[in-house]
Amino acid sequence: MRVLYHYAAGPVLQARLARLADEGIEVQTCSELDDARFFDLLPETDVIWHCLRPIDADVLAAAPRLRMIQKIGVGVNTIDLDAAQAREIAVCNLPGSNSRAVAEHTLGLMLAVLRKLVTFDSLTRSGRGWDRPPALEDTLGEIAGRSVGLIGYGAVPRLLAPILDAMGARVAYCNRSEPREATGERMTLDALLASSDIISLHLPLQPETQHLLNATRLQRMRPGAILINTSRGGLIDTEALLTALTDHLGGAGLDVFQTEPLPADHALRQCDNVVLSPHVAWLTQETLARSVAAAADNCHRLARGEPLANRIV
Repeated sequence: MRVLYHYAAGPVLQARLARLADEGIEVQTCSELDDARFFDLLPETDVIWHCLRPIDADVLAAAPRLRMIQKIGVGVNTIDLDAAQAREIAVCNLPGSNSRAVAEHTLGLMLAVLRKLVTFDSLTRSGRGWDRPPALEDTLGEIAGRSVGLIGYGAVPRLLAPILDAMGARVAYCNRSEPREATGERMTLDALLASSDIISLHLPLQPETQHLLNATRLQRMRPGAILINTSRGGLIDTEALLTALTDHLGGAGLDVFQTEPLPADHALRQCDNVVLSPHVAWLTQETLARSVAAAADNCHRLARGEPLANRIV
């Protein structure tokens, strides 16, 4: 079985993938930035292991042998599900495979914004760390004693909420249904926005969640509040966020964006109260190991004609 892993793998991961040949799975890797190589490999591909670069009808048309798209992660908003269904191509994902990594990265962004870690790193490297602007000290804070609002309560918040609670935060959440054994108080979205010092997004990108945080809702957030997004960039109206960051918000920690990669001239790059990372909240050695093992298992299931795990289409 020929697998095309649409990802630029490092040496450790390449070695892990090479060992799958002993199981009858031949994995070719391709950077998501190398469209020429990607389309060259598609005609001989049986399975795509998909990360972030969108898979549309043109991609499927170039892959006549394709039988399965295996999402390495959870969200499938970057896959044309209707086109896959029309071709009877299975689409599967890996729920829970990266939840701990995302939860830890989310906490890291909260701390990075509160403690101005990027600013202090830059000051220290330039020799100005001990001669810092005194006003900078007025912007520093702790998680303990703050209200943290989680929008959504899936696998990531289930891991994150107890950690925040143990750190002394007042945890609340907004979710369509009442989860079992949740940490914190359930609130409406508007109440959560108005009462939280930190808001963290944990929702899939769907038509009803597109620009969930628009100008009106961002205005409802507390003065000085911090916004964290490790889910999907489209959940936030970026132009409205830029206005809010100069108007009343204290800062933001963003791992995802409406356009990825983030354009070189994007205004977010110039915001000194924003911490940015390039959609890597999920990315750890542990996540990759779990993902490859689960994706390979689904390839074996496909080869044997068995039901696929976590099939969406």
